[in-house]
Amino acid sequence: MASITDPEVQSFLTQGTRTGKFAYLSAAGRPLVAPIWYIVEDEDLIFNTGKDTVKGQYLARDRRVCVCVDLEQEPYGFVQIQGQANLSEDPGELLRTATAIAARYVGPDRAQELGQRNGVPGELVV
Repeated sequence: MASITDPEVQSFLTQGTRTGKFAYLSAAGRPLVAPIWYIVEDEDLIFNTGKDTVKGQYLARDRRVCVCVDLEQEPYGFVQIQGQANLSEDPGELLRTATAIAARYVGPDRAQELGQRNGVPGELVV
């Protein structure tokens, strides 16, 4: 099994603006999947979510995570990451990661705007 530190995996995860698919369980035990925007830093796949969202509530109950990132055209492929989530509500880290994620998906021109909108109290760095 390859690791997130593998250069091929890193390249796959950081090419373009693929979305991750975050798998989790609702409080009632139903399996759910939600798209996420993410960045990769060292050995970590990082995303933000609201503390009071279904994803945030799940993470408060269970830190086990599974994220799949796929290539939806030929040659097709995917990377699945399973692990234990670390959560942070640190204001500086929220703003930094929200801005970096926004830069990846909407470009540098709107990164500050979206970073300030999304890097606020009530959000989590996962």
